[in-house]
Amino acid sequence: MLPLFRRVTLGVGLALVLSLVVSAQGTDPLVGTWKLNVAASTYSPGPPPKSLTKTYEDRGGGVLLSVDKGVDAKGTPTWNHIAFKYDGKDYPLATSTSKTFDTISYKRVDATTIEYTVKYDGKVSTITTRTISKDGKTLTDRTKGTNAQGQPVNNVAVCVKQ
Repeated sequence: MLPLFRRVTLGVGLALVLSLVVSAQGTDPLVGTWKLNVAASTYSPGPPPKSLTKTYEDRGGGVLLSVDKGVDAKGTPTWNHIAFKYDGKDYPLATSTSKTFDTISYKRVDATTIEYTVKYDGKVSTITTRTISKDGKTLTDRTKGTNAQGQPVNNVAVCVKQ
């Protein structure tokens, strides 16, 4: 049997190692509220939205995206909701003010990079690479593809964590 001092030391050491393992796994840096910085973003073709705020919630293995405070270029309020996992499977758009896509699939590239594919009528419309800055304060979406009117899309949307 180990002396009391050694047992306490081993117990403290084990607790420290376990806490480091748990903190290393961390939380998804996407989770939180993000506001579009319109001035730092580029939309081709334009025009860009007037405003956009999106919230990502961890739902125990999945994510719920809520865009509840958007205003499009014409001044019309916009919103949508979608639940997804980072498994590359297509997830249907739950609710939306506009029908710009039917499904979206997400896959994690690394801890701060996600790629997602948007489909409309079963065909790929756009592919976006989303990166989160090392400090966790800036989210950048680089989107390429084709919009519903058949025009090429080349957007860079920059959001700031709230």
